[in-house]
Amino acid sequence: GSKINADNAPATRDATAVARLRTAGAVLVGALNMDEYAYGFSTENTHYGPTRNPHDPSRIAGGSSGGSAAAVAADLVPLSLGTDTNGSIRVPAALCGVFGLKPTFGRVSRAGVVPLAWSFDHVGPFARRVADLAAAFDAIAGPDARDPACATRPATACTDALEQEVDGLRIAVLVGHFAQLTTDEALAAVARVARALGVRREVTLVEPERARAAAQVITACEAAAYHLDNLRSRAGDFDPMTRDRLLAATLLPATYYLRAQRFREWFRARAADVFRHADVLLAPTTPWPAPAIGAPWTTRIGGTEVFTRGHLGVFTQPLSFIGLPAMSVPVVAAGALPVGVQLVAAPFNEAALFRVAARLEAEEVVSAPVV
Repeated sequence: GSKINADNAPATRDATAVARLRTAGAVLVGALNMDEYAYGFSTENTHYGPTRNPHDPSRIAGGSSGGSAAAVAADLVPLSLGTDTNGSIRVPAALCGVFGLKPTFGRVSRAGVVPLAWSFDHVGPFARRVADLAAAFDAIAGPDARDPACATRPATACTDALEQEVDGLRIAVLVGHFAQLTTDEALAAVARVARALGVRREVTLVEPERARAAAQVITACEAAAYHLDNLRSRAGDFDPMTRDRLLAATLLPATYYLRAQRFREWFRARAADVFRHADVLLAPTTPWPAPAIGAPWTTRIGGTEVFTRGHLGVFTQPLSFIGLPAMSVPVVAAGALPVGVQLVAAPFNEAALFRVAARLEAEEVVSAPVV
């Protein structure tokens, strides 16, 4: 998504995820637009222009992997890849009305992928059908010595989970933070999914707001460290919004980063407590449907002023902060813009997400219509 690398020599080796798709028989057709260096939620790219939402071309596709979601929604391709640091697969999947999976941290190799924040980055697929999403995930998941953070445990084939019933899965709705500063459309989508699954139980996560703040600190520090040389030598070539955030991050004290990482381990333990009593959690993916391209920087909701684009990650960031697997499933009502519902599981339990998604798709509670 940047012009900084435009003059670099072509890569001599595929990223692991791309190579594995190719081995599985995928036909690779091209690269897609995104926020510069994956640092954004809107794909309003200064260098290459905005990616338009196929459901309404006056609106954003979401980001950072907006081109990947839009291409699938418009039926240009049956599946695509994206990266998710703080929500960059799930947010565009929700706004474009397709399925998007952020796997467990370390489940899919990042080798060959330019990082945003190395301790958060995930690679995952988009698709219009749950079966296609599972096939893509099964193709790319698994150990890889090229990525030191990649888990060594063998991947479990999620296509096998599609025929399994959801009976016996303990499912609950995330409330508290995940039901605040949002819209009726987002909450109604969660309620619709919960009703279809017969879910009445509600649970909370402890301090998700602080988790989101810590995620922002870590992301900023790691991204600034990676891009520091180019910030010094060619700052004017960055997208202005990317540049300004990276420059600000260079001024953050190391103590902020260390405290955020310490809190991360505390929050991980609190989330593990929740999953002792639940297998899958439900939450909105975004607080509202796709905003307009060029929308004002801030929006008022519930009497609180929030950043229009930044707030799109309010429900995704606390979950990727600790690497939980999460899938955004599309809820598309007639005459309305799509919204997404997150299905969230404990680490390495992607199979549970696919079981639930397949059930919802079979009952036509969720779907990804071609537009």
